[in-house]
Amino acid sequence: HHLRTGALGAERAAAARRGGATGMGRDANIQVVARIRPSKKASPNLTADTSDSYVEVYAPREDYAGETANRKDRHTFGFSSVLEPSISQEAVFETVARPVCDSALEGFNATIFAYGQTGSGKTFTITGGAERYQDRGIIPRSISYIFTQAAKHAGELVTTVHISYLEIYNDAGYDLLDPSHDTKSIEDLPRTSLLEDEHGVAHMRNLSVNPAASEEDALNLLFIGDTNRMISETPMNMASSRSHCIFTMQIETRRQGSDSIRRSKLHFVDLAGSERVKKTGVEGKTLNEARYINVSLLFLEQVIVALHERSSGKQRNHVPYRNSMMTMVLKDSLGGNCKTTMIATMAPEESHLPETVSTCRFAQRVAQISNRVELNEELDPKLMIARLKAQVAELKGALAEARGEAGGRG
Repeated sequence: HHLRTGALGAERAAAARRGGATGMGRDANIQVVARIRPSKKASPNLTADTSDSYVEVYAPREDYAGETANRKDRHTFGFSSVLEPSISQEAVFETVARPVCDSALEGFNATIFAYGQTGSGKTFTITGGAERYQDRGIIPRSISYIFTQAAKHAGELVTTVHISYLEIYNDAGYDLLDPSHDTKSIEDLPRTSLLEDEHGVAHMRNLSVNPAASEEDALNLLFIGDTNRMISETPMNMASSRSHCIFTMQIETRRQGSDSIRRSKLHFVDLAGSERVKKTGVEGKTLNEARYINVSLLFLEQVIVALHERSSGKQRNHVPYRNSMMTMVLKDSLGGNCKTTMIATMAPEESHLPETVSTCRFAQRVAQISNRVELNEELDPKLMIARLKAQVAELKGALAEARGEAGGRG
């Protein structure tokens, strides 16, 4: 899906053209896709133009002190693409996720993350609906696609896949792939912690990395994770709206007979609900904190703002990734070595328009971020040593043979 010229399209298309290949890496702006949930009560004040890829909202000017001016305000937001509300899950995969999966199979890190208010369709987009097979979301379809592609190229490529599934709630990480099945609440899941190495790369401790030899293995792991995720949601603690979930596929590919190995990480991220809390009734908290149920989304926004300032040429060295576990986990996906796509999910009803404007504004800032994408390819010393040993043995054999022949002639 190419960048169309919407409100920001021309500027971003030019930026995308400038990001040609330079050396090994290349600059790539984050693709931002709008998905509006279908509704029988969609507001006439919301227009989604799928051909020119913009969303227009005619909404009252809202000020966070709780006062609403009477005059209406027109907001227009450009996107990489705007999906039809009636779009099938299959078409969402083909448009949004398939190019991302192809990148991961080629050896590039890739991320798809969904952002929007609770109930706007994030989990439906990423994981899918449980009732009907055709409602499968991006993760199960991507699993299927990756294993199908691996089987197709099995003659020339050796592909291995490992899977992790992390839930972050109140800035603590939990391993959703805990096999014990004794989960009654989220606190029963194994706690993970974050360590940073000397190169600033974040590593999760105590997060299981599970081999998946087939599509069935991978779907079983997804099922275990989703089951743990549902069990840990009690009515008192509706964790889904306040926690982030990150499903990661680590993919390794190697050409038959080659020493070089390509490694990529493919993240699928279902972020917490982005709805703001109205200032009324919030005491003793700063306005900024009160704007979010989930403080880590505030930290995500701070990272995006810092990256936006950096990419627009302002002197900004510090990007506050370390403020939360989630921003550390997504460090590469935002402003790092990764091809990233954001799906902004929106609810079209009149009462949700202020949140829709807020989601669109966030998406516009994300669209300005430029990532530096590099192929993750390295020589595997074990494979190289094995090949060199085989070569030495072959040469020794040939040498012994040559000496034998020479001796025979003498």
